[in-house]
Amino acid sequence: MSVRKLKPITPGQRFRIVNNFEEITTNKPEKSLTVGLMKSGGRNNTGKMTMRYTGGGHKKKYRIIDFKRNKFDATATVVSVEYDPNRTAFIALVEYTDGEKRYIIAPNGIKVGQTVVSGENVEPEVGNAMKLKNIPLGTVISCIELRPGQGAILARSAGSSAQLTSRDGKYAIIKLPSGESRMILVECMAMIGSVSNSDHQLTVSGKAGRSRWLGKRPRTRAVAMNPVDHPMGGGEGRSSGGHPRSRNGKPAKGYKTRKKNKVSNRYIVSKRK
Repeated sequence: MSVRKLKPITPGQRFRIVNNFEEITTNKPEKSLTVGLMKSGGRNNTGKMTMRYTGGGHKKKYRIIDFKRNKFDATATVVSVEYDPNRTAFIALVEYTDGEKRYIIAPNGIKVGQTVVSGENVEPEVGNAMKLKNIPLGTVISCIELRPGQGAILARSAGSSAQLTSRDGKYAIIKLPSGESRMILVECMAMIGSVSNSDHQLTVSGKAGRSRWLGKRPRTRAVAMNPVDHPMGGGEGRSSGGHPRSRNGKPAKGYKTRKKNKVSNRYIVSKRK
């Protein structure tokens, strides 16, 4: 994957860095695996705005992704690698030997014509899905389940990956992208390899309008608000001092908000950096 910088023939292109989309092989999604997507514009069922800075954006269709990879021991061939407007990663359309088609999160380096399979006794090759108990230690994995049969939850975004470091009884210890090491049941599924579109973080939009296309509206700075609207608002002129806080008064930038008695704390071996 690579990115390219555009010539500044317009102000919006002066700083823009775009994805080359070299891995993409088609621009039309599989019709049987797409559904309409309704937008709320940040409003609830009574029409009241409950999420600020949300609204607008280009019309999108949702691609139904197979996060569970529960069609075991059935070989599937990669038909195409596609762009998905609902996520940062690319997706791959695979077709099984019985004719069924499914979308999966595309791993890095996947090619059209390649075969992928999920199951107990499969080779740990890129794109294959296996249970953690069968994956060799030290393998780079992604799309990891937290509970058996739940579907992929962890390491699903562009370029992300985790590493299987060890196993202890019925638990496997995974080092996550955040740096956290965590115990997960060995019966959970994971995909071999890292997620595609690893250069996504290098792209630069170039102009504010591109954020509007993504459904993001302009965000008001807290210090520009009045005291009634935000703890950091008010003051004469550009007032300095005070501590960074959220809208409801919680300190930001370094303050730990995780509950001390959270149930999942027992599964965390070492906290994130």
